[in-house]
Amino acid sequence: MLTQRGTMRDRPAGRGIRFRASQTIDLRQTGFEWRAAFGPFGCISVTDALKSGEAELSVRAFRRLRIGGVRGGTAAAKGEIMRYLAELAWAPDAILCNATLAWAVIDDRTLRVSGGHGDGRGEIELRLDESGRIESVAAQDRPRKEGSRFVERPWRGHFCNYRKHQDRWLPFSGEVGWVLDEGAFIAWHGEIVSWTCR
Repeated sequence: MLTQRGTMRDRPAGRGIRFRASQTIDLRQTGFEWRAAFGPFGCISVTDALKSGEAELSVRAFRRLRIGGVRGGTAAAKGEIMRYLAELAWAPDAILCNATLAWAVIDDRTLRVSGGHGDGRGEIELRLDESGRIESVAAQDRPRKEGSRFVERPWRGHFCNYRKHQDRWLPFSGEVGWVLDEGAFIAWHGEIVSWTCR
């Protein structure tokens, strides 16, 4: 379980919107649940999850009125699997405990990890720093919702500010972004406020 704070935007020229969030990451199978609050008094709530291989995104106003979201679909599941893989830096126990993940060594500083099945299978590359900690993540084909469809786009992330916490080295800052036709941009930047392993 971890809590975060940060900013998000959905396009290069978009204004960053502040959020606070809590997240659980499954250590034994590929799954997570992220719950965030945006806007004045947290009036907009977002749940982004991967459960039993199914993607779920729900956006609500005042916790009751659904104003957007996605449920199910191969492209959405692939995107959520790739998010899970990228966030292994925040769930290091899953590297050892999640037997559903497949690993390959690319070179002495790069690993490839994949999960899922068929068209919903996702994979990313993890680049390690000189201490062997996850420094950056990358994929060429993470599905991004654009209008009514998903488009596979290059996607990048970076972790920093590692600290030893509960006997684990964890990055307390991170960011991820997309590479679009009009250029690259940071879509999410956040800091870890608290972290516990259950």
